[in-house]
Amino acid sequence: MEHLHHYTTQLEWTGNNGSGTNNYKSYERSYTISIENKPPILGSSDSAFRGDVTKYNPEDLLVSSLSACHMLWYLHLCSAAGIIVVSYTDKANGTMIEKQDGCGCFTEVTLQPTVFVANSSMIEMATQLHKKAHAYCFIANSVNFPVKHLPVINAISL
Repeated sequence: MEHLHHYTTQLEWTGNNGSGTNNYKSYERSYTISIENKPPILGSSDSAFRGDVTKYNPEDLLVSSLSACHMLWYLHLCSAAGIIVVSYTDKANGTMIEKQDGCGCFTEVTLQPTVFVANSSMIEMATQLHKKAHAYCFIANSVNFPVKHLPVINAISL
């Protein structure tokens, strides 16, 4: 049985410096993402597109969403399999190509999780579960480019 899930966000452009989009350099690319009962996310375009480097850009958020979704599925699958994860970090990288006409797309994202499990007997299964987590990740299943995984699994005790 399928279950429908709905997500509602509100986006407000906050970059009007008084003359709106009068010209390409007259406005900021700043915005605020609001979701009920959650803190706001301050965003802008990438600095390469006249954005504010101190704010999240859509590209950052896409790569972060892939990383977080994978991690959440991975932790669930490890828990169900009796694998005790004690630490998980990921340094995810995305590659986007901008074409001469200004349009562009992501060509790939690589997740590089570093995982520590409770003991060395868990390493093999912990490594295998990354593949299953990828298959279940809602966000990875929604993009049209490869999401690669380069996990490193360590044990805190041998």
